[in-house]
Amino acid sequence: MQIPFDNSYARLPAQMFTPQLPTPVKAPQLIAANADLAAILGIDPADLTVPEAAQVFAGNHIPDGAAPLAQAYAGHQFGNWNPQLGDGRAVLLGEVVGTDGIRRDIQLKGAGPTPYSRQGDGRAAIGPVMREYLVSEAMHAMGVPTTRALAAVTTGEPVYRETALPGAVIARVAQSHIRVGTFQFFAARGDMAALRALTDHVIARHYPQADGPAQLLDMVIARYAKLIARWMGLGFIHGVMNTDNVSIAGETIDYGPCAFIDGFHPNAVFSAIDQFGRYAYSNQPGIGAWNMAQFATALIPLMEDRDQAITDFTAAVHGMQDRYETAWLDVFAAKLGIADPSEDDRPLITDLLDLMAQDGADFTNVFANLGSDHARDQFLNRDAFDAWATRWQTRTSDTAAQIMAQANPQIIPRNHRIEQVIQAGQAGDFAPFHTMLATITAPYAPLTEQTAPYARAPAKDEQVTRTFCGT
Repeated sequence: MQIPFDNSYARLPAQMFTPQLPTPVKAPQLIAANADLAAILGIDPADLTVPEAAQVFAGNHIPDGAAPLAQAYAGHQFGNWNPQLGDGRAVLLGEVVGTDGIRRDIQLKGAGPTPYSRQGDGRAAIGPVMREYLVSEAMHAMGVPTTRALAAVTTGEPVYRETALPGAVIARVAQSHIRVGTFQFFAARGDMAALRALTDHVIARHYPQADGPAQLLDMVIARYAKLIARWMGLGFIHGVMNTDNVSIAGETIDYGPCAFIDGFHPNAVFSAIDQFGRYAYSNQPGIGAWNMAQFATALIPLMEDRDQAITDFTAAVHGMQDRYETAWLDVFAAKLGIADPSEDDRPLITDLLDLMAQDGADFTNVFANLGSDHARDQFLNRDAFDAWATRWQTRTSDTAAQIMAQANPQIIPRNHRIEQVIQAGQAGDFAPFHTMLATITAPYAPLTEQTAPYARAPAKDEQVTRTFCGT
């Protein structure tokens, strides 16, 4: 397999990473490979079908030009500072400048222990690998900035969590794996040389228009505000918005206990480790600003006039709310078919969300079916919905249906469907995985007899109320 590596991170100061080979596995077998993504990366899609592909994506065979390493970073986990985290179960193979001119990382997640594993086994079970593959590719198909899945393999070895589970590795692609926690790592140590080198690298790689740390902060805040607004518009809950899980590139990263809301509630929480709802659906914008405050704090040591920088950076972080609100209005107005949103439309949106919360109406199906009885049927208080719908219809135009069709997915990777796929995969049956993958990566297509079951909300006995990280 020929991968056109060009490894810029490996050329940064040595304290930023540890050279690290993946730990070989017993008997890798390919679950899935992403031919379309491979072509963008400059990899011949035909190479994905040869036996060597499983060896490469499991970490048994290192392609020419790779520079395997584990990245160092720190982070706030549920608000608590941890000065050293790092890639505890992931190895960055290297970087590729794609046919589209964009530089991307190829990382093997579940590739074995590293110096940052903190007594973990460095491995991944098949369930979290399948979940990340499905959700990240669905998010990409819905137009959300995200890491992507290049391939997934089984390892032929068990991993041990509460029980023994089949092991797996996912080959993850990102514009980079640099996080807010990467900056925090060096700022906390007072390593100004590394912090400057990292900042220069990120500006050159992701924000070439930025003239120094202040503009970098501003541009990251702008991307992150829009990203969270997109999450909110899909009913997506990340579940673990720690600063080590915040991509500086503005992509959704680290799909652990993530979930999509079925019956809407603004304070919905699925993550089993989020016991107090810190990362609940409605808290995501505020936590986003909190995370940007930590990024700003890490950049302060680079500024000559630190007192002025504190004032300016504080204003930038506080300004994230306005940016988010603007993006949120654009996202939800499109979901209602409104082409020219204004602040006057905000009550129309929030009133619908309030009605949905009161009745537990299905988030995706309400928006996907507005204008039909299928949306009305989601509500118990149909008189209240009818009154709202009258207001809505007076606000829309002839273009509403087209706008809504592009803004409202018919199908999302529903939690209960993912769990069914995982159960089958643990038993060695990957047909349901491939069927679901094909379905959720065409989220805006009209429903057919084959795809309609994936749009159905879970029955009471199918509901998933807790999702898990997998470590």
